[in-house]
Parts: sequence; C-alpha cells; structure tokens
Amino acid sequence: MADDYALDLEELRHFQSIAKRPRVLNLISSEIRNLEKLSKEAVTPPTSHAPTPISTAVKLSNEAVTPPTSQAPTPISTAVKVPSTPAVSYITLGSFSWEQDNDKVKLYISLEGVDQEKVEADFKPMSFDIKFHDVQGKNYRCAIPKLNKDIVPEKCKVLVKPTRAVLTLIKASKGNWLDLYYKEDKLKPTLDKERDPMAGIMDMMKNMYEEGDDEMKRTIAKAWTDARSGKTTDPLKGFN
Repeated sequence: MADDYALDLEELRHFQSIAKRPRVLNLISSEIRNLEKLSKEAVTPPTSHAPTPISTAVKLSNEAVTPPTSQAPTPISTAVKVPSTPAVSYITLGSFSWEQDNDKVKLYISLEGVDQEKVEADFKPMSFDIKFHDVQGKNYRCAIPKLNKDIVPEKCKVLVKPTRAVLTLIKASKGNWLDLYYKEDKLKPTLDKERDPMAGIMDMMKNMYEEGDDEMKRTIAKAWTDARSGKTTDPLKGFN
C-alpha cells in the first residue's frame, strides 16, 4: 500500500510541475497533502496495548453498585477546507472607439474569445468597471473612474460579439458629450481684485494652448510672439 502511495505522489508532483491554472494547482496540492498523510499512516504500525486484567468479582461488584455512565460522543469536524484562491490579475484595456447620439454612448472594445457568461459589469452613475475573465487564458479590464456626465446604471449593458465587446451607456440627460472623461473647466480665468487682469488672460491662453489642436497652438504662439516683439499689446488680437 505504501508503494502505491509513493507512486501516486510521484505522478501528482509531476502534474504539479507542469500545471498552470491556479484552480488546478490548488486541487493537485490538496491531493498531494492527503496522500502524504495516508502514506505516513501506512508506514507507521499501530501500537497495540495489552488489556488490563480485571477480576470477575470486582467487575460484578462495580456493575451492581455503580450505574452505567453514558459518554458523550466526540464531535467530528465537518468543515471543508477550501484552498485559498490567489488574487486575480487583469490587463488594462485603454484603447477603444466610441460614438454617441442624444440618448446614449457606445464603446467598442476589440477583444476576441470573450464569453458572455464570464463578463462582470459594474455600472455606477458617474463610472463603469467591466471585467472580462478567462479570455484565452487571460483576464482583461476596462474602466473609467469618472465619466463626463451622469448615466443610468440599470439601463447600461455589455454585449459580446465574436471579435469585440460593445458597451452601451444610457445618458441620464439628453445631449452631446464633448468627451468620455470628466474634465474641469480650465478655460474660466480666476481673477481677483488684486491680480492683474492680463495675467488671467495669459493663464486662459496657456490652457487653450495645452488643450488645443495644432492650428490653435500655432495661432496662440504667433500672438505671443507678436506681443513680445511689440507688434501688438493685446495677445488676443491674433484671434480676430
């Protein structure tokens, strides 16, 4: 019997060395521990204790005087030991396309081999977090922590296609979104009584330069150059 356990252990350890899936590794490790325990019990012979002789006279006397005592059964633990599951790691999906109309926003995520049953979606009024499990052996995640505007979580959904996943976000209020992500309004100059008004305008132009396209950057750069060279004292004159 001990030899059989040894052979089983050897084969299980071989499977353990080539296994990759966390659940399979946990199952193999649990079975190895069980076999190791059984193997030790098979090798160690049970110790036998010779019964202590009891005289018949004493035994009869005890039975006549002392009533039989009932012993409570020893409780047996029925708890099942569940192997610990390692933390799931995800690959972030940061690239996708999107479109919108007055009522909704649609995101298109290119991803093959997704199982609809293994998609975990968490929609909130200003965010979403979508997890795709076991996609060709990997886990993926697509999330936006703060959207441009509110959505209706209970009406949003994820639909799996052969080569992509489609997220539908239902807008809480109709209208056009300038972007998916929430952005603070950087174009509002913060002017106070003690600050030079021109400084606030320059801050606004700086924000416009950082957020603008190539044409906008060329126009602002020219206005700055003209203002510094003395051609114009108004940096906004180049936009007229």
